[in-house]
Amino acid sequence: MDNNCSLDFSIIPRELRLLLEIIRTGKGDINGQFKNELFTDINWDNFLYLARHHRIYPMLYSKLKKFDGELIPIQVIQTLYHEYKKNTYQMLQLCAEMEQVSKLFTEHQIRLLFLKGPVIAADIYGDISLRTSKDLDILIPKTDLKRAEELLLNQGYERVEVQATLYEWKWSKHHVSYFHPQKKIELEIHWRLHPAPTKEPNFNELWQRKRISKLTSYPVYYLGDEDLFLFLVAHGVRHGWFRLRWLLDIDQMIRNGIINEKNNGLLKFFQQHYLGRHALILSSQLLNTPINEEMQSLTTGKRTRKQAQMAIFYIIEMGNSFSNEPFSIKLNLHKSFVLNLYQFSIRSNLQKFFYIIKLFYPSPADTEILRLPKSLQFLYFPLRPFLWVWRKTMKPI
Repeated sequence: MDNNCSLDFSIIPRELRLLLEIIRTGKGDINGQFKNELFTDINWDNFLYLARHHRIYPMLYSKLKKFDGELIPIQVIQTLYHEYKKNTYQMLQLCAEMEQVSKLFTEHQIRLLFLKGPVIAADIYGDISLRTSKDLDILIPKTDLKRAEELLLNQGYERVEVQATLYEWKWSKHHVSYFHPQKKIELEIHWRLHPAPTKEPNFNELWQRKRISKLTSYPVYYLGDEDLFLFLVAHGVRHGWFRLRWLLDIDQMIRNGIINEKNNGLLKFFQQHYLGRHALILSSQLLNTPINEEMQSLTTGKRTRKQAQMAIFYIIEMGNSFSNEPFSIKLNLHKSFVLNLYQFSIRSNLQKFFYIIKLFYPSPADTEILRLPKSLQFLYFPLRPFLWVWRKTMKPI
């Protein structure tokens, strides 16, 4: 890749650097591929914490299970195996629930597309045990929301109520969550892929390009390959890639040949939308993702590189603007500024307008600091700057 697009990785901590080195090794024997200095002064507790946070421990274990060196403590390998096994059981449970929900909705004439979960783990990685999922995400037509909720409630699910202020923008919501207390399964019903106002294909267009999963005996449908790739890119960008699992999805899909001369839709997307280009830079430089010459030409430019560099900061801070260091008010404000600057920069002009307006509106986080009765919630407007500073300067409890 062009040196002009090289990112500054000097701020990446040693434990995260080691994680990346292991993840991007090939499928062959990894013994002897690492330099011993990579393992020097590693805090293994932090190493495991990062593996869990970034949700990459299944892939990590799959690469380290045959590692016979003495560089990694056996306790670390055993912990990764325990997490890997626990995730495999959870994915199998989600797979069974996915089939049941698909059958339930289909029998009641509700079309549904699975956005994440075991279905994309099998599609992208070829093995449901190599990707984590904490819940099932389903997209349905908005007109079917009421009927879908009735079906889920009859099956024992409970709607997860999110505390909201009087002035919350309900139109910006794009999903609602349900939880089954006996099965311990969370399910999200989406009527949009992304929060409004975001331009996206309508459900009928996505349905026409759907694929059928080979995981289950009863038909389970999910997004077409291009739609899934664009959905994962937009989702990762919106969240600043603060979980490397999302970037690993992009890496695997590119390695599987999702970007080629036949996929004109993807090429057109990256030509017209600069915000997706830094996903290519991050994937290629953090995970050694192979990018063809045509796509490499799209990763040049100061704006693209700057966004990718801000995303590195977002990944390191895990989307958290707080610091546990003493007297960290200035540091917390700086982190908050950089993280918000990134979130602002990835938006379209219309989205930037609403982003600025929304900064002045009360949020659920404000109510956690100061609870006011409904009759006094208008006070959240003048108090919001003070509550914001309080959140960004005080250490989390």
